[in-house]
Amino acid sequence: MNLTFMKKTFFVLLLTFYYTTISAQSKNVLWYKQPAEFFEESLVLGNGKMGATVFGGVNLDKIYLNDITLWSGEPVYPYMNSNASNNLPAIRDAFNKEDYKLAEELNKKIQGKNSESYAPLGTLEIKNHHTGEVSNYYRELDLSNATSKITYEINGVKFTREYFVSAPDQIMIIKLTSSKKGALNFDIESSSLLESKVEIKKNVLSLSGRAPMHENPGYFKYTQEYLPAGYFDREKALANLKKETLKEQKIIKGTRFASLLKIKNTDGTIVNTDTTLGVKNATEAIIYVAVATSFTGFDKSPSIDGVAEPIAKKELNNAFTKSYDKLKAAHIADHQKFYNRVTLDLGKTTAPDLPTDERLLRYADGKEDKNLEILYFNYGRYLLISSSRTIGVPANLQGLWNPYLNPPWSSNYTMNINLEENYWLAENTNLSEMHQSLLSFIKNLSVTGKVTAETFYGVKSGWAAAHNSDIWAMTNPVGQFGKEDPMWACWPMAGAWLSTHIWEHYIFTKNQDYLKNEGYPLMKGAAEFCMGWLVEDKKGNLITAPSTSPENQYKLADGFVGATMYGGTADLAMIRECFDKTIKAAKILNIDAEFVKKMEADLANLHPYQIGKKGNLQEWYFDWDDNDPKHRHQSHLFGLFPGDHITPLKTPDLAEASKKTLEIKGDETTGWSKGWRINLWARLWDGNRAYKMFRELLRYVDPDGKKTETPRRGGGTYPNLFDAHPPFQIDGNFGGTAAVAEMLVQSDENEIRLLPALPDAWSEGSVKGICARGGFEIEMNWNNKKPEKVIVSSKNGGKTTLIYGDKNQEVVLKKGEKKEINF
Repeated sequence: MNLTFMKKTFFVLLLTFYYTTISAQSKNVLWYKQPAEFFEESLVLGNGKMGATVFGGVNLDKIYLNDITLWSGEPVYPYMNSNASNNLPAIRDAFNKEDYKLAEELNKKIQGKNSESYAPLGTLEIKNHHTGEVSNYYRELDLSNATSKITYEINGVKFTREYFVSAPDQIMIIKLTSSKKGALNFDIESSSLLESKVEIKKNVLSLSGRAPMHENPGYFKYTQEYLPAGYFDREKALANLKKETLKEQKIIKGTRFASLLKIKNTDGTIVNTDTTLGVKNATEAIIYVAVATSFTGFDKSPSIDGVAEPIAKKELNNAFTKSYDKLKAAHIADHQKFYNRVTLDLGKTTAPDLPTDERLLRYADGKEDKNLEILYFNYGRYLLISSSRTIGVPANLQGLWNPYLNPPWSSNYTMNINLEENYWLAENTNLSEMHQSLLSFIKNLSVTGKVTAETFYGVKSGWAAAHNSDIWAMTNPVGQFGKEDPMWACWPMAGAWLSTHIWEHYIFTKNQDYLKNEGYPLMKGAAEFCMGWLVEDKKGNLITAPSTSPENQYKLADGFVGATMYGGTADLAMIRECFDKTIKAAKILNIDAEFVKKMEADLANLHPYQIGKKGNLQEWYFDWDDNDPKHRHQSHLFGLFPGDHITPLKTPDLAEASKKTLEIKGDETTGWSKGWRINLWARLWDGNRAYKMFRELLRYVDPDGKKTETPRRGGGTYPNLFDAHPPFQIDGNFGGTAAVAEMLVQSDENEIRLLPALPDAWSEGSVKGICARGGFEIEMNWNNKKPEKVIVSSKNGGKTTLIYGDKNQEVVLKKGEKKEINF
């Protein structure tokens, strides 16, 4: 073999390796050939508190800033409708007379205020003084190290911008470099949609302001004539609180925010005007951005008890003493200790290495792209790490990233599915720490929820929460005191649902100290409310009355369409799950024996599931028709998922009825709903149906504001992989990621089922780091849809049974021990 031939062969092999390696990187990298024009094309960064939405423009780079603690309002007044429960006897009397129209109207009397709104903090604009044509533009987000980068060339000069948002240092960093000495010239402006002011002091660009006091859509932008003296001065503001009128006090209240920006230059000159800060004739410049708010807790006044600018100043000064390399290394190490826990491979792919938006379009046409499927899975985990690291403040409807003054649905906590779906992936994809934001929020809800239980529902023990909440842990049923439709406003079961997250955290981690000291008291409180809320029906069974099935309506024979009824299947499913898990928790802790007996008795006496004339699982107490048979909600299937008391083995008739319900509803639905249905099909062990819907979840959707001749609208995925409800809601991303894990591994406290819903398309592959209930972690590879090697490790020691098909093996492990199992 001659040397030339060898060189050519080596070069071909090198190219093959290069392209397969680069293609493999698409499991972790989103990349594009052009800047983002719309929000749904942008790339997002976050440290669980501060969020940045990067557009990556050439002459103008726009960056939206968010702080997850910046909301309208102040601590909620839970006694807002203290006599609401007095209306319950009349509602129940209407039920006795089967007068559902009257019950519907009376149910509106059990309503309170709507939630407050998540607010945008500000916008940075980096204005580059470029001249010349742009070439070789490239923009990326690397999920594996949580950094974004853009590069482009102008007149032979290469410009680079790198971005990250650090959790260890609570800072955003933007590094700008040019390949030619002195070629960097830019100015930065800062602005906010909220009432704010901009200042330049000692080469620091400062943006400060205040969030509004009032919920959407009643917010208006304050003008100077409405602002009391001392609006931006804390000491004067505190003094004015004592002497100004009530109207003026309302204006002065609200959460303050601050954004501080400083530039570190290695050469060139720092320049500024009254409102801009920039660099002239530099080769490298590093921008440090700190943000903060005066929020100090759900029950504390941010206008009196907290400060913003001093916190941002401290974080900016601390970070500014550190080099770019040191900050970046600490950021990557922190991110990767969570992100690197799980790796997924789905076998060989022949998909070309294309920009992410082009890959989505190709995939939407039915083409194979296994690495895109992995990228979507990884993106969900990335988003949770980036948006859920603040105690008491979980990821909201948009996670962390909100550019809107009036965001969709106030970007609040919608607790009849959306908030919970955000956290379905927390435990099984090995991000248990991210669950803490929700678990601590539940503790806050239990405080206001005690008042809600008594004043709205007449239950004097336990706590309740309803359809919506906000950073102030609002728990009352919403509806603006009788103005909104009961089909979504009147629903009191969020506490029962959320309590199951406490059990999930325990059963995945086996942290008994947490269960004893924090978790169980919350679970017990949710169960106590359920026990007090249940009443007997005419058959002597326990039901809820009034009841609704979230956002769905029935249609009676006489044409009446309503939502208010009694004994809704969804209510009772959630109560079943709440009781079951609270009983298990009490027995593990060996406490509350009498309370357990009462729960067990009530659990046995609940109105049973009913199978309707179509073979479906009934949603209503009676076999009524749905007003919309294909409705996006499927709350009455809660027992199948996220609950676990309906399974193909334990309750085959109910599982079959659940399947029939899903078939009637069909597959065409919105992002979060499709995410839920994929999980439901996975629990029915139908991997191919789950995979079909997973592909539909990744259907390309045009940005909301984009106008094209042949627009692609509806539910699916935007170019930046955000979930399209539409508009953007992050729950679909999280639900889709959770579903992939559910297709690969399912578990309860006694067994782990491997590849229970593996589709034909994923006939070979491997996964490492997926967690199972009982405190176990799974590593496995499979071929021809059969596991070849399985490694089980235990965090705390314990026993479980591994199941694949009709094969099972009992495994007993000590704490920290691993064992290889071959099937």
